[in-house]
Amino acid sequence: MSEDGGGRCVSADIAAGLPPAAALFHSLADETRLRIVQRLARGEARVVDLTAELGLAQSTVSKHLACLRDYHLVDYRAEGRQSFYALTRPELMDLLASAEHLWSATGHAVALCPTYGAPAEQIPADVDQMEAR
Repeated sequence: MSEDGGGRCVSADIAAGLPPAAALFHSLADETRLRIVQRLARGEARVVDLTAELGLAQSTVSKHLACLRDYHLVDYRAEGRQSFYALTRPELMDLLASAEHLWSATGHAVALCPTYGAPAEQIPADVDQMEAR
């Protein structure tokens, strides 16, 4: 399944030979999916709630929820004609907090939601040198 930005869902990544751990991190590398995960960490939400709170189109939210469901990180329960989405793995927030701690420990603070880190022109020059090692 394609999504905005030309990325793939987790199942497509695994089918393309990407190891499951890499597919998981690839799926979480999308800002929109992280924003959805962050919101769902606070409790259930319907697609209409997510579109209103995150300022996204319904089709965008639905595509990203499908990707998160594909990796079993999110699921829904039906109540009448409504679907309520929730995280299936609350420990995902521990993983994201650990990632933030690790990044911060390297001297580069990052906010998990709604945006990540500073624009490229604000990142210290030594980051490029560290990555080259």
